Amino acid sequence: MTTSKPILCLFITSLSCLIDLCWQQRRAGAPQIQLRLAGTRVPNEGRLEVLYNGQWGTVCDDDFNIEVAHVACKQMGYELAMNWAHSAKYGQGAGPIWLDNIRCSGAESSLAECESNGWGVTDCKHSEDVGILCSTSRLRASEQPLTITAQHTKKIEEIRIKPILARAKASMPITEGIIEVKHHGRWRQVCDQGWTLNNSRVVCGMLGFPGEVQPNIKFYRKLWNLKMKQPKSSAPAGAVLSMSVERVKMLSQKKMYWIHKVTCSGKEPHLAYCDVMVSPKTLKPACKNGMHAVVKCLTSTQLTKPNGKNSKKVPKMTEPVVRLRAGPHAGEGRVEVLRNGKWGTICDDKWNLISASVLCRELGYGSAKEAIFGAQLGQGLGPIHMNEVLCTGWEKSITNCKFKEASVAGCQHEEDAAVKCNIPQMGYKNQIRLTGGRSLEEGTVEVLVDVKGVKKWGAICGELWGMNEAMVVCRQLGLGFANHALQETWYWQGTPGALEVVMSGVHCIGTEMSILQCRHHSVVHCPRGGGRHSAGVTCTEHAPDIILNADLAQESAYLEDRPLSMLECAHEEECLSKSADDMSWPYGHRRLLRFTSRIHNIGRADFVPRNGRHTWVWHECHRHYHSIEVFTHYDLLTHNGTKVAEGHKASFCLEDTSCGKGIQKRYECANFGEQGITVGCWDTYRHDIDCQWVDITDVKPGDYIFQVIINPKYEVAESDFRNNMMRCRCKYDGHRIWLHNCHTSDAYSADLEENFENQQRLASNIV
Repeated sequence: MTTSKPILCLFITSLSCLIDLCWQQRRAGAPQIQLRLAGTRVPNEGRLEVLYNGQWGTVCDDDFNIEVAHVACKQMGYELAMNWAHSAKYGQGAGPIWLDNIRCSGAESSLAECESNGWGVTDCKHSEDVGILCSTSRLRASEQPLTITAQHTKKIEEIRIKPILARAKASMPITEGIIEVKHHGRWRQVCDQGWTLNNSRVVCGMLGFPGEVQPNIKFYRKLWNLKMKQPKSSAPAGAVLSMSVERVKMLSQKKMYWIHKVTCSGKEPHLAYCDVMVSPKTLKPACKNGMHAVVKCLTSTQLTKPNGKNSKKVPKMTEPVVRLRAGPHAGEGRVEVLRNGKWGTICDDKWNLISASVLCRELGYGSAKEAIFGAQLGQGLGPIHMNEVLCTGWEKSITNCKFKEASVAGCQHEEDAAVKCNIPQMGYKNQIRLTGGRSLEEGTVEVLVDVKGVKKWGAICGELWGMNEAMVVCRQLGLGFANHALQETWYWQGTPGALEVVMSGVHCIGTEMSILQCRHHSVVHCPRGGGRHSAGVTCTEHAPDIILNADLAQESAYLEDRPLSMLECAHEEECLSKSADDMSWPYGHRRLLRFTSRIHNIGRADFVPRNGRHTWVWHECHRHYHSIEVFTHYDLLTHNGTKVAEGHKASFCLEDTSCGKGIQKRYECANFGEQGITVGCWDTYRHDIDCQWVDITDVKPGDYIFQVIINPKYEVAESDFRNNMMRCRCKYDGHRIWLHNCHTSDAYSADLEENFENQQRLASNIV
């Protein structure tokens, strides 16, 4: 019996390895280790130590990241990691340093499954011991891992459509052709016997397409028979077979089909979840009277719709009720649904690949690649609408699935569900590249464009280049979010032969999938030329995301008639309207619309203003230092957009005033300290603080729009700028004021792009 398991494993591997036995045995063969946190009295925080081979040791901080910390925390029974620390923050350990340069995908259940230099192989010292902070919430005993993945993708390495028709070859993405599966590094085809539309649905979903249709099988059969009967004949015009005559004979005579028969129900997120019959050596022939299986997938306008200035307008479709937020790549993010006019999140209880696939298809993508738990793509703000979502896999919308009200279950935003969807290969990465940077995530932007009918690489003019344009570039390259947008690239050398500026005047909304979809000059105009004035970017996987608490702003708003004698410092800081300059100081008063603003950081990185404390200036009247950045802008507008009053928070320091459960404050402005907002924390400016108002002394009674914009110039990178504007309906009768229907600018998707472009125009006018 001791030799049967290796033989059985080898036999299964040689055929398909679809059965997970080998993977389980390989996983069982990983060394058994234990983890603990040391150096503090807090159970969920400390120096990470590993028990291996009967001896406790530490982990080096080289290449350590939050994904590795997630695996460690989950292995110790916590829901997820909140943070990690380098350079022996929790003190230096003793004994061996067991792991160095450890790399995890985040799906592993143990650090022993992650890649590293090897046990005890390190060049580190204990001064580099890593520490981690886990969430205080513990995993339930029966709870699944934080990330569910299609583990079978390791067995079916890859799947593709190989086009036969000339028109299919010329299209992008490729939606029609022969199915090919990669196994052990070789592409194999699938027999069409018993092939159904349900099978096609699963394949199309894996390739990023939301649906499938029946191809013209008679036409493909005619081509097949023609090649079989007359191998030396040429195929009909417009229909060129992708295989040689020898390849056709090989498939029919030598049984080279890897999969003989596939039976799917249509709801599977991956082909490996279907019933698959592998072609054994004893089956003669492997595909009797059959040919290669053919699919035809349906694509959506989600990834292909043009956004450029010269593009035709796409007809407005039904407004979506689901969306993804804070994902670093296309087709992934925190799941949010629209109910009762408000966007909210989904609790991750019972969240799985089938339900996630329904959502992905609803958004115009394919099936789900991962169903993500534990707010790993950021926490939402506002209501949690759904819990224990259970879909059959055939629903048109996730809102049609069975679910429970999250308010009854007591869910928290630490349990927000997220997803990674399969998306089609669009070829966008081939249109752009970064050169000259110190790493793959930075450099001068070079783009491939048509110049008089010839494809040519060139630079982008740095003038008007900003964060939205950089965001599109980073997403197009699959590098996540933009960290910096550079209008000058003095220290990055471009590619010889690609230094000429081929694009200028680039203006993006920020949601485009390719920089070529953004508006730009039809004729290149770049007065300062390229070279050191070319556009550049730096990209990052994690970014902050700040959002104003709209409900609190609405609840706290009121009017105050404040005497001029109490407004001298505020007047010096230019927090009042210009008419205050002409008043008989200190006699009289100003009418102020006051409210509390609370700015949450719901992203995955700390929000740190661009200017450091070395730029702060001393304000003698208030006796404190002021920042020179405008973090927040307040406006009172008429319904046609005319501004009637404004205010701004130009001099206040951003800091952590409160944080979520288990999160420690990192920023405090007192005593010339650092400013910023930690992930999961918020900064609150109460209504009774100077300049926390809009001066409406000169405003006549009427109906208005109250608007607040945070990070108005987009000077600091964020994962999502579309939630940076809050708007309220405002009614003023000359004595009282009412704010109602306060919401962030993306609360009503019908106005999304219009609001976002208005926000950009307004921000460009702020000095």
